[in-house]
Amino acid sequence: MRRVECRSQGGVRQEQPDWMAKTRGYTKRFAYYVGKRCQESSIASVAKELFLNWKTVKALEMEYMEEKLRRAGPMRPHIIGIDEISIKKGHSYRIVVSDLEQRRPIWFGGKDRSQESMDMFYNLFKPRQLKGIRLAVMDMWKAFENSTMHNVPCAAILYDKFHVIRHLNDALDEVRRKEYRRVNKEEKKFIKGQRYNLLSAMENLTVDGRQSLNMLLKANKRLEVAHMLKESFSQLWDYKSEAWALKFFQNWKSSLRWQRLKPFEKFAEMIEKHWDGIAAHCRPENQIPLGFVEGLNNKIRVLQRRAYGIRDEEYLRLKVLTCMLLDF
Repeated sequence: MRRVECRSQGGVRQEQPDWMAKTRGYTKRFAYYVGKRCQESSIASVAKELFLNWKTVKALEMEYMEEKLRRAGPMRPHIIGIDEISIKKGHSYRIVVSDLEQRRPIWFGGKDRSQESMDMFYNLFKPRQLKGIRLAVMDMWKAFENSTMHNVPCAAILYDKFHVIRHLNDALDEVRRKEYRRVNKEEKKFIKGQRYNLLSAMENLTVDGRQSLNMLLKANKRLEVAHMLKESFSQLWDYKSEAWALKFFQNWKSSLRWQRLKPFEKFAEMIEKHWDGIAAHCRPENQIPLGFVEGLNNKIRVLQRRAYGIRDEEYLRLKVLTCMLLDF
C-alpha cells in the first residue's frame, strides 16, 4: 500500500483499498465471515475457533452489522411498534421502535422510557415524513402515547393486546394469591402449584394440566368465576365492529357485579380509560399481526443471556437493529 504526502493538510497518508476492513490488518471478506459466525455463536467461541482476541472478533462483528444496516436502507415507517427493554438492573430502560410492515426494529435509543426519550425518535424525521406514520402500536404507557399524539397527531394509537392480556393475567394471579391466603389447609392443596394452568389458555394445556385445573375450579368457586372471565375476555379481539365490541365489554363488566373480584374491577376501569386504543383493533386497516413486538423482546432477551449481559450499549444497539435482517 502506497504512502503519500498530503499537500493540503500536511502529514503522510496511507492509501486505503476498498477491500480493507476498518479493523486494521483484515479484509472485508474476512470481517463479514466473522460477523456471520457471530450471528450463530458467542464472541468467545468464535474467537477460540479462529485463534483471535475476543476484542478483535467484536470489532469485526460490529463492522458486519453496520454494513447490514447500510444495506437495509433508510427508515420509511408507516406502522410502528413501540416497546421498552431493560438493559441492566435498577430500572434502566431503552426504547425499541419497530417497522411492523417490514418486520424489523428500526430504532434503539433514549435514556429511559420517558416522553423526552420517545421524542428523540420522532425528531429524526421531517414533518412530511411523520405524516406517513398512520398507526402506532404500544402498551398503555402514558409517555409513549403523549409523545405520539404530540409529534404524529394524525396517527391512530393501537394498544398491544398482549400487554392488555398481561394485565388481565396479573388480576387473575392476584385473585389466586388472595384465595390461597383465605382458604383452609385442605383447600390450599388444590391451589398450590396451579399458577401456570390458571394463566395459560385451555388449548395450550396438557391432559394432566386440564385435569388439575378442573379439580381446582370445582374446589374453589371464586377462582372458577375468575378463570371463566379471563377466558371469555379473549372474544373481544374477534369483533369487527366497535359498537359490538363495546357491547360485549359492557356485558363482561356487568358480570363482575356481586363477584367481589377487586383486581378484575380495577382491570375493567383501566380498559374503560384506554378504550379508544383497544377498540382500534376492530378497524379493518388495523388488522395486522401484533406478535412481532413480543417476539422481538424475547429475541433480545436471548441475545442478552447469550452474551451474559452486554455492557457495550452501541454493540447492543447494533445487535437489536440487525437481529431480524437477512445475512449477506
